[in-house]
Amino acid sequence: MSIQWFPGHMHKARKEIKKIIPKVDLIIEVLDARIPYSSENPLVAELRQDKPCIKLLNKSDLADPVITQQWQDFLEQQKNVKTLAISCEQKAGIKKIPQMCLSMFPDRKTSVKAVRVLIMGIPNVGKSTLINILTGRIIAKTGDEPAVTKTQQTISLENGIELVDTPGFLWPKIENINSGYRLAVTGAIKNTAMEFEDVALFAADYFISAYPEEISQRYKLQNIPDKDIELLEAIGRKRGCLQSGGVVNLHKASEILINEFRIKLLGRLSLETPEMITRELAESN
Repeated sequence: MSIQWFPGHMHKARKEIKKIIPKVDLIIEVLDARIPYSSENPLVAELRQDKPCIKLLNKSDLADPVITQQWQDFLEQQKNVKTLAISCEQKAGIKKIPQMCLSMFPDRKTSVKAVRVLIMGIPNVGKSTLINILTGRIIAKTGDEPAVTKTQQTISLENGIELVDTPGFLWPKIENINSGYRLAVTGAIKNTAMEFEDVALFAADYFISAYPEEISQRYKLQNIPDKDIELLEAIGRKRGCLQSGGVVNLHKASEILINEFRIKLLGRLSLETPEMITRELAESN
């Protein structure tokens, strides 16, 4: 699925970020732990160059913990990159972030100058919720729909960190077709900009091979179908998504599968691994 979703404020955000990056000490990029590669904005790497970066794998409570560790090991092979798996549902882990930022600048311990941190992330990755937890008050607007934050703002934390918040933005065109689907499955793409059935077929095909036991248990299926369309039909029949003549309403079945994945009713599932992405990139070249 080719997704091109670049609202005006996102274009503006890119220009503002390019202007401010030389003035910051550190970049925090908030990723979705279920899709660390697909939620990693290539424009960040382009703009930050060798500037120190912390990649936060948010929503780790929704992701497969084994695969999350694989991603942390993989990402930390990059120069000047550290990672931390977090969840906005577990605030204790988030409290480690300021000290982690300061630890990347040991020579600044005695300085009165604040460490200036630029925080970035694609829409709906949980960046605004994270900021509110760090500050202990409601500063950033949050919501279930992507692209809630529209403007840049600077926030002073008590521990010598100055946080620069930016609007969540996608890049002009998502080149990897599978990344487009994964972004849609997790909710980074507005529901109105995607076809539920198309996205659900992609998810179903992946779940059949990667997490058959979880799917079988959730939908009480004795045998997992081999084909994506057959799985959606089986889910539809189990949940009563039937039209006249006993035909399954695929749109309703698709909504059930995608929404239940998003709220962890299917379990802790990840949609990509480092090995998978390495293979996809090799095949595209």
